[in-house]
Amino acid sequence: MNKVPCTVVTGFLGAGKTTLVRHVLANAGGRRIAVVVNEFGALGIDGEVLKSCGIPGCDDVVELANGCLCCTVADEFLPAMEALLDRAAPPEHIVIETSGLALPKPLLKAFGWPTIRNRVTVDGVITVVDGPAVADGRFADDPEAVAAQRAADETLDHDNPLSEVYLDQLQCADLVLLNKADQLDEAALARLHDEIAAALPRPAALIPAVECRVDPVVLLGLEAKAEDDLAARPSCHDAEDGAHEHDDFDSFVVPLRPVEQPDALLARLREVASAHDVLRMKGFAVVPGKPMRLAIQGVGTRFRQHFDRAWDEREVRAGRLVVIGQKGMDRDAIAAAIGA
Repeated sequence: MNKVPCTVVTGFLGAGKTTLVRHVLANAGGRRIAVVVNEFGALGIDGEVLKSCGIPGCDDVVELANGCLCCTVADEFLPAMEALLDRAAPPEHIVIETSGLALPKPLLKAFGWPTIRNRVTVDGVITVVDGPAVADGRFADDPEAVAAQRAADETLDHDNPLSEVYLDQLQCADLVLLNKADQLDEAALARLHDEIAAALPRPAALIPAVECRVDPVVLLGLEAKAEDDLAARPSCHDAEDGAHEHDDFDSFVVPLRPVEQPDALLARLREVASAHDVLRMKGFAVVPGKPMRLAIQGVGTRFRQHFDRAWDEREVRAGRLVVIGQKGMDRDAIAAAIGA
């Protein structure tokens, strides 16, 4: 099966990320595009703007409003991606608009998650640059708004200078849109173009733009496979003892015996997740006397259950649970504790 391509759009608040996403949706040419928007704080402004834009496809927006994606990968981003991919008719392309403070590299590493790594690929990282703001040394058009955005996110676990976040966004890019180019004179635009090009660690397209109006044929279809190219995308955090980096993930399957008391099973799974730092558990169980299978979903120590569908008379009624964590987890101890 072909992997679903994903485009990651990064850049500071006000650079034009939402304008770019609206432009892509307006020129999708019938392609099914899903959008994941990472807006947080009291108002999910970007998500609401997209949902009310009146363009076909704008209603297929998943808004993650509980914090910066690079800091809430396991809790927010991965379950959202799994839900999109598990649809009867999955999207043909996924566009992910990060918050202005997101560091792209940790998000790219999340594409190694066991349940999505064989189903999606990062087609490219597009970094939207606010030309006039960067030319003035401000990086963002409204630094006070960026500071408010940072203060509103309780999950944010990095407090880097804007210059570092800006550099991380550039160094991860496959395509840089130098937006608001019409607000710069020819000399300033050329100077800024050269400065940005000098900061790129490897060849990447650098395109001046006005309101992000670039042909979607250029924006989508970069085929960068960025998740396999992390070493070529340096970060200001690479040398900080692994800070803000996510270790490689691992997964295995635990058979589940028929469950007489689902609540007792979930209580045991919470204990296992806490004791062994398990990131995710998902699967289903057989409940004697019930014609439907019990679906189980867990993120950290938070679990939920529901009967999702009837057992097919042609399938073997057997429960199984996928356990996902970081490499090196004690598989035997976890399996024994779940099966206790």
